[in-house]
Amino acid sequence: MQENISGDIYWLVLTVVMTGLFWVPYILNRMKEHGFFPAIWNPEPDTRPRAQWAERMMRAHSNAVENLVIFAPLVLCASFLNLNSSLTLLSCKIYFFSRLAHFVLYTLRVPLLRTVCFLIGVAAQMAIAFIIFNAF
Repeated sequence: MQENISGDIYWLVLTVVMTGLFWVPYILNRMKEHGFFPAIWNPEPDTRPRAQWAERMMRAHSNAVENLVIFAPLVLCASFLNLNSSLTLLSCKIYFFSRLAHFVLYTLRVPLLRTVCFLIGVAAQMAIAFIIFNAF
């Protein structure tokens, strides 16, 4: 890890990159199902994948993006306010791994553990929010 960025920002960037790459497997599946050129041409963007795992992966990706919209500003606010601590760093790491586990478990259709991972990610977000609120 570079010395000029905080651990919180480092884990935020890792989370953004991970979320940004979640689409790759289901797009490769779309290329397999429809062929390379029809998939990149995308004449029917609402075509559902035939593989159920790919559809679940698309939903898991959407969920990850929706939650990143909450997580990223919290981390940036904490960093901007110089509230970085071992607790914010731990929360960022927990969020990253809970979202990765949620993505995998959602794709594999594991209902209860998927929800637990989602809730752990929400708890990590709320931990950072509480740190910010306690600063005022």
